[in-house]
Amino acid sequence: MEPITLAHGSGGKKMVTLIEDLFLKKFNNHNLPQGNDFTSFEVSQKKLAISTDSYVISPLIFPGGDIGSLAVHGTVNDVCMSGAKPLYLSASFIIEEGLDLKILEKIVSSMAEASKKTGVPIITGDTKVVEKGKGDGLYINTTGIGEIPSNLNITGSNAKPGDKIIINGSIGDHGMAILSFREGLNFETTLQSDSAPLNSLIALMCEFFPQINCLRDPTRGGLAACLNELASQSKVAIKIFEENIPIKTEVHSACELLGLDPLNVANEGKLVTICPPEIADDLLKTMKSHPFGVNSQIIGEVLEGTDVFMETSFGGQRKISWPESEQLPRIC
Repeated sequence: MEPITLAHGSGGKKMVTLIEDLFLKKFNNHNLPQGNDFTSFEVSQKKLAISTDSYVISPLIFPGGDIGSLAVHGTVNDVCMSGAKPLYLSASFIIEEGLDLKILEKIVSSMAEASKKTGVPIITGDTKVVEKGKGDGLYINTTGIGEIPSNLNITGSNAKPGDKIIINGSIGDHGMAILSFREGLNFETTLQSDSAPLNSLIALMCEFFPQINCLRDPTRGGLAACLNELASQSKVAIKIFEENIPIKTEVHSACELLGLDPLNVANEGKLVTICPPEIADDLLKTMKSHPFGVNSQIIGEVLEGTDVFMETSFGGQRKISWPESEQLPRIC
């Protein structure tokens, strides 16, 4: 067996294979194979969603956020991809010996503020300290739980031919902000992470459009991994239109400079929704009325088949494959 590489944590094909061939086989139960950012289950006739994630980003504080606010936003968003109202969070800290207490206090304060703004309290947690040189400063794990309204059935396996695909804004902001800050790259406009809580946007969407079929946030592996996940779960093909995909000029320039594909770059404040075609235009208008959805665009459609591909601005077609390697390690 091959040793673990950074690619096994990239959100791409190697990570999917590792999960399917090892974790799903060893931990097999009726809840685990759902394949979403969350798992849904029932307790006392209530439908709940739970999600957990670990954050290992470098640097700990970056333009547009820090590991603390990111941990809250990321887990709240994953719970919301079921349409659930997030209720509670847990937080576990693995702290490296020698971390400046002022830095830790800043991160915890940021995390507390993010929790307050989302309305999702942190109600339990754990703290461990590891020896110097064995923890990269700080790792944070958060788990979230929420309640799914009874009229919703949002899952990655629900996409149907004819459905429209919408994204709520520009892609690649988070990944390129982190990389440019790490490498000291200078652009005319300072790149900022898009890290943001999407629970209020999703609540608005689901209130008026419970017919939504799928929600997914394109984090590790970017939009390319996200669309391949959804196509695989739903056993459909997906076509996106290059000219409709929102990408900021500075992000596009940074990707060109570094030889990166913006479709593979991580996002932390974006969502992809797949909906029936008859509600797409009205849903788009509703998303645009929200601060985190003003730049929403219909970027594609669901077809019969199995491939994910992009119609280029020149009228050609390009297959969008799973990311095969870790372009940007320690990104979330």
